[in-house]
Amino acid sequence: MLNSLVINKNDSQGYHTSLKELSEADLTDGDVLIKVLYSTINYKDALAISGKAPVIRRFPMIPGIDLVGVVEQCDNDKFNVGDHVLLNGYGVGEKYLGGLSQKARISSEFLIPLPKGITPFNAMAIGTAGYTAMLCVMALEKQGITPKSGNILVTGATGGVGSFAIRILAELGYTVTASTGSDKQAAYLKELGADEIIDRAELSAPGKPLMKERWAAAIDSVGSTTLANVCASINYGGCVAACGLAQGMDFPSTVAPFILRGVSLLGIDSVMRPEQDRLDAWHRLEQTQLADKISQISTTVGLHDAIAVANKLLDGEVTGRVVVDVNA
Repeated sequence: MLNSLVINKNDSQGYHTSLKELSEADLTDGDVLIKVLYSTINYKDALAISGKAPVIRRFPMIPGIDLVGVVEQCDNDKFNVGDHVLLNGYGVGEKYLGGLSQKARISSEFLIPLPKGITPFNAMAIGTAGYTAMLCVMALEKQGITPKSGNILVTGATGGVGSFAIRILAELGYTVTASTGSDKQAAYLKELGADEIIDRAELSAPGKPLMKERWAAAIDSVGSTTLANVCASINYGGCVAACGLAQGMDFPSTVAPFILRGVSLLGIDSVMRPEQDRLDAWHRLEQTQLADKISQISTTVGLHDAIAVANKLLDGEVTGRVVVDVNA
């Protein structure tokens, strides 16, 4: 038997999440059986666990869009027993049973080898958030943004994506402005590498179609009015990598920044990213010094704490990343 976090929906209890014992026979997806070492709680996981958004596509569901573990069985020749493998996204934890369990059965197409220079724990401390942050940085680089281009804005700075984006950009030599609603986290953001900190209120209220040019580029995980104001404040020829919607899915903007200043809006998807893009991003992550900051960016909980932590995350009470030791 194995411990798993399970989300269900029925007439007697409605939508509910609980810790349950399952058997391997209950794991019905995929061609690779994995002994899970660590998973995570991302924003999407928190929405699924709490039921505050219609994330789950089938019931019962094991949440957890990230996992790292050891192959126990593989029905093809892509992996060998004993290999360490890594998963981010692909609808796992939504359409397919996820990583918040002591074992998982995952499609081999969704898995990549764990980079040799990254420990299993650090892989989950980085997780989808760090992987997405790196995809954003790589997108800015492809648009020609360099440390000489000017200041880079990171919104949602104390969240997982924001925290890693700041650290990666700082390590690469960029000057970073962090936008946050938490005055108490200034020291944390400075330690990660932020050069300047602004109150998110500067960007979260409706603004003008074009505003003063302030940043060469931006990484935005907030969306809605914040993203509109960010686009309106980017320097001529700059770009914005958009990867989140914490403030909302709407985008109350105009075409002005795009046709009058040549601003590019880059949509960053991490869920269905092709395998080569994943390998490239994780290779870049392997080359960073992120391991030196993992203790500042992440906290660790057991499966039994996952439900409570998910609710705290949605209430804005969690800084950085939450790693789940599924065997604790």
